[in-house]
Amino acid sequence: MKRIQGSGNQGPYSQVVIVGSWVYTSGQIPIEVTTGNVVGETITEQARQTFYNLQGVLAQAGADLTQVVKVTVFLTNLRDFAAFNHVYAEFFPSDRPARSCVQVAALPRDVTVEIEAVAYLG
Repeated sequence: MKRIQGSGNQGPYSQVVIVGSWVYTSGQIPIEVTTGNVVGETITEQARQTFYNLQGVLAQAGADLTQVVKVTVFLTNLRDFAAFNHVYAEFFPSDRPARSCVQVAALPRDVTVEIEAVAYLG
């Protein structure tokens, strides 16, 4: 098992854990990695930044979005579902992974979206 820690003051957890050929990411939110600032005010802007962050942690594990088999999405407002789906389709244009999407009461830093993923390296 390999654990990849993030930079900065993310909290007491690993950004990525690799077990055999499986990659598990922690939930990613729309934070600009170098500044720690929340990016965007709309669900579209925040979703795109969240996917960029997800791509970054997957790359640290030697994976990319084409290897993702399962995604869990947390939205603070399910009314944003259609707009989120539009962005999701940009990042997963084909061979889309399985997905769950749930509404939550709140997310860290008062963002509107958080995404976690499982990828297969094999």
